[in-house]
Parts: sequence; C-alpha cells; structure tokens
Amino acid sequence: MNTPVPGGARFPLRVAVLGVVAAGVGLVLIERLYREFEVQLAGAILRVITSSGVYVAGNRESVYFGLTGATPFGLRMTPECSSVFLLLPLLLVTAVMLYFRPGNARRLFFSLGISAIAVILVNQLRILTIVGLVNGLGTDEGYYWGHTLLGSMVSVFGGAVSLVLFVWLATRRTKAEKSAAKAAA
Repeated sequence: MNTPVPGGARFPLRVAVLGVVAAGVGLVLIERLYREFEVQLAGAILRVITSSGVYVAGNRESVYFGLTGATPFGLRMTPECSSVFLLLPLLLVTAVMLYFRPGNARRLFFSLGISAIAVILVNQLRILTIVGLVNGLGTDEGYYWGHTLLGSMVSVFGGAVSLVLFVWLATRRTKAEKSAAKAAA
C-alpha cells in the first residue's frame, strides 16, 4: 500500500535515495579496492579448505593456489569477474523501490544487505569452482570449464537468485500486515 509522503519526510527520502545511488557510484569508483577485498576473501577461504599453499597478491588483485604442488596456478580478478557490477542492479532497484515505497525503507535495506551478501558469496563460489576444476582437470581444461562455462553459469544463476531473493524479501508481507489487510477488506 502506497502512502503519500508528508512534506517534511521528503528530505530524508531524497537523502536515502541519493545515498543508495551514491553507494553505487562509490562502488564503481573504488572498484579496484573492492576487487582486492574479493581476492583477500578468496585467499582466506582457500587457506581454510586447502593445504596446498595459497598466496594473495592484493595489490595485483590475484590469488595463487596449489603452491606446494606440481602445477601452481594464479587467478587475477578483473573488473568483469568482480561482484561489484552485480551489486549495482540491486542498488538501483533499491533506490527506485525506496523512492516509490518509502514506508518500506527498513525492509528494503534489509533485503539489500542479505542480497548483497548472497552476491558476494556467489562470486566466491565461482572462484572456488574454478579452483576445484583446475585442481581436478588440470590447468587448461579446468580453467576452461571453471571460468568459461560453469563459473559463468554460477554467476548468472547466483545473480538471478540474489535479485529474486531481494524482490521477495522487499515485497513480502509480514503476518501482521496480512492480518491487517484481511481486516480492512
């Protein structure tokens, strides 16, 4: 249910919408630092699940694995492989929904947070898929299957699931809202 926004509440609404848009612009501007964060996270995860040696070169946005084996391998996080650009649609949808449904701000920000975490985890799953396939199938075939095919499918599917999760969380009604709607009808 859309309710009119009183004149005094328009300023905070505009600030909130501009804040979300500014967060998107900020992510684009710090995209390289964000990629460094992603490879650091990937390195931390790999250190927990493997004992084959991991090195992170954050300033080169690269993570190296399999260092104690016969075929060490490194992955460089390029802008198109980062989850930063998968977060931008979530921020845009949040800004639009916030503008049209300001009463749902708390729910929208909660949905954005959960969906953003899902996007980040999906990209980490993509990296782990590449690592697993490189370790299992070898450098050439493993990288081809892991990056080009399965990794891309993980990203596309995960991005779609994150967007659906966002919309579901942002638009679902609580039991109290359903009861109030029944009582009003």
